[in-house]
Amino acid sequence: MNPSPTALPRLLLVEDDPVSAAFLREAAAALPALVDVAGTVAEALSAASIQCHDLYLIDANLPDGRGETLLQDLRGRAPAAPALAHTAARDAPMRERLLAAGFVEVLCKPLAVTELHAALRRHLELPPPACGKQPNWDDAAALRAVGGQQAHVEALRGLFLRELPGQRQRIEAAAACGDEEAIRAELHRLAASCGFVGAARLADAVRALQAAPRDARALLRFGLTASDLPGEKGPE
Repeated sequence: MNPSPTALPRLLLVEDDPVSAAFLREAAAALPALVDVAGTVAEALSAASIQCHDLYLIDANLPDGRGETLLQDLRGRAPAAPALAHTAARDAPMRERLLAAGFVEVLCKPLAVTELHAALRRHLELPPPACGKQPNWDDAAALRAVGGQQAHVEALRGLFLRELPGQRQRIEAAAACGDEEAIRAELHRLAASCGFVGAARLADAVRALQAAPRDARALLRFGLTASDLPGEKGPE
């Protein structure tokens, strides 16, 4: 389905895990899009009875049924809306089963924001994103920080990307425990690292979280921005 160029597409996200649902909702909304969220087959059918959707994003396994069974029920309401399955399972039989059931694509979790956006744009027939988005890397700033040596920048970025998943995990774990002191300590170290490697967008997200370490939206922004970097993924 190709939504009106003047209207935001409306998606139905079906995901029972709260962490994955929050990540996928925020990532899809950043497309931008309107996102309705359901955690079960019953909730999804109820949401579909109230709203028309341009695309379905459905977990393969739900507490009260399978994703392909839900899709068959939804097809009676919106036969033309494309449906994407998402699953942590990577086996070929699962993928073949979902495609045979009518899903146009199967996305494997953990899922990067860029990967999700590309799939949504393909199947919603949306144009490429505008070029105004702040780049992940500020090469000029990184070169200034290391004395103009490109090889040093590349080496530091490799180390930065290897360390980032662990830093992100510690920050999100501290946030879940309400440990503001631990959050600030990790963010202080990460802010310095961002400066050395020119991680411009992540540095902005880190500063926003430093200003409000208990803010759920600032934490989600941080997670989404980290996931947009090469090698980083979202929650399973």
